[in-house]
Amino acid sequence: MSPSPSAVPPVPDQLTGPWYKLLTRYHWFVFIVAALGWLFDTMDQQLFNLARRPSMLELLPKTPGLGAADLSPELFKGLVAEYSGYATAIFLLGWATGGLTFGVLGDRFGRARVMMWTILAYSLCTGLSAFSVSFWDFAFYRFLTGLGVGGEFAVGVALVAEVMPEKARPFALGWLQALSAVGNISAALISMSLGHLEQSGVVGGLSIGGFQMTAWRLMFVVGTVPALLAVVIRSKLREPERWQQAAHTRVGQKVLSLYGNLFGDPRWRKNAIVGMFLAFSGVVGLWGIGFFSFDLLQLVFRKKFEGQNLTPEQIAGELSFWSGVASVVQNVGGFFGIYAFSRITHVIGRRKAFAISFIAAMLSTAFVFWNLDEFSEIFWMLPLMGFCQLMIFGGYAIYFPELFPTSLRSTGTSFCYNVGRFVAALGPFTFGLLTSKVFIGMEHEPMRYAGVAMSAIFVLGLAVLPFAPETHGKPLPE
Repeated sequence: MSPSPSAVPPVPDQLTGPWYKLLTRYHWFVFIVAALGWLFDTMDQQLFNLARRPSMLELLPKTPGLGAADLSPELFKGLVAEYSGYATAIFLLGWATGGLTFGVLGDRFGRARVMMWTILAYSLCTGLSAFSVSFWDFAFYRFLTGLGVGGEFAVGVALVAEVMPEKARPFALGWLQALSAVGNISAALISMSLGHLEQSGVVGGLSIGGFQMTAWRLMFVVGTVPALLAVVIRSKLREPERWQQAAHTRVGQKVLSLYGNLFGDPRWRKNAIVGMFLAFSGVVGLWGIGFFSFDLLQLVFRKKFEGQNLTPEQIAGELSFWSGVASVVQNVGGFFGIYAFSRITHVIGRRKAFAISFIAAMLSTAFVFWNLDEFSEIFWMLPLMGFCQLMIFGGYAIYFPELFPTSLRSTGTSFCYNVGRFVAALGPFTFGLLTSKVFIGMEHEPMRYAGVAMSAIFVLGLAVLPFAPETHGKPLPE
C-alpha cells in the first residue's frame, strides 16, 4: 500500500536541478493516477468527436419526427451538421453541470474519493452510448457521460497542485495536461483500427444485445475500460494534507456555502470571473471549431472516395481511418503545444503566454478551415492547429489552481472551466447552425465559412487578460 501523504518525508523545495528530482515515490504515484484519470477522460471526449458524424448518419434516419429519410442528400448533410452541433452542445452542458457539481463535492468530501466517482460515471455512461437507437437517447447518454468528464479535471488538478512541491507544481500540472493528448491519440488509434476492421467486413458481423456493432458503437464499448482505474484510486490514493487541514476548519459546512465563500470575497470572485471568460474562449475554440476538423475532413474526402467506385462500407472504413490519422497528428501537435506553454510561462509569466496562445490559435484555426483540401495537408496543417489551440489548455491546468485558496481550489477551478463550458455550449450549436443554415449553398463547403467566422472567439481571451492576475513565481494562496 502506498504511504499516506503525512508519511512522506518533506522534500526541500529550494533544491536546484530538474523539477522531477523533487518528487518522492508517493508524488509519482499521485501524478500517474491523476494523469491516467485525465488521459482516459480525454480519450472518451475524442471517441465522441470521432464517432459523432458516423453516429448521426445512422441515428438521424431512425429518429422520429425529423423526416431525415425523406430529405435530399444536400439537406440531409445540413441536418447531420446541425444535429452534430446539438449533440456536442448537450455533451458540453453535461460536462459543465458535472464539473460544477463534482468540483464542490471535491472540496467537501475529498479529491481522491470524488475522482473515483467521476471516472466510474464517465466510463459506464460511455458504454451506454453504444446502444443508442435514436438521436434523443444518444444525446441523453452523452449528457450523463459529460457529468463525469467535467468533474474529473477539477478534482484531478486540485489533487496534483496540493500534493506536489511548490517548485515542481507548474511543471507537473503542465505534463498532466500534456499527457491528456495521449488519451486523444489513443482514441484515434482505436478509430483507425476499428475503421480498418469495418472496411474489411470483420466488424459488420459482430452483434451485442441485438445491436450490430459498427465501428462507432464499438468505440464507445472500449470507452468503459477506464472504470478499472477507480479500483486503484479506492484502494491506495489518500487525500492531500492541505485538504485534510482545510476540512477540519469547515466541519458541518454545507456544500452550497462554498460558492457563497467563492463569491463573497472580492479577490476570489474576480479570479473566478476572469478564469471563466478565459475558459469560455478556449473551449469554444477547441470544441466549437477545432474538433470539427474531423467532420470537415470527412465531408471533403467523402467526395474523393465516392469518385473511386468504393462500396459504402469501404468509404466508411476509409473515412474512419483518415479521421483517426487526423486526430493523431492534431493531438501530437497539441501535446507539444501544452508542453510549450509550461516552458514559455516559466520564463515570461502566465498572461504573456496566454496572449501568444490566443493569437496563434485564432490565426491557425482560420487558416486550416479555409485551406484544408488534400491528404498531405493533414500532416502539417492539423498539427499546427492542435499545437496552437491546446497551448491554451496547458495554461488552464497551471493557472486555475493558482487563483484560489485550498478550501475553494476545486470549487473555483471547476467554476472557471465549467461555467465557461455552459456558455461555450453555444459554440458547437452556433457552428452547426452556421454550417446548415447561414452558409448553406455557398461556393465553398459551408463548414469552411463557419470555422473562419468563429475563429474570432479567441479575441475574447485576449480582451480578458488585462484583468487577469499574474501568478508566476507565487505560492498557492491559502
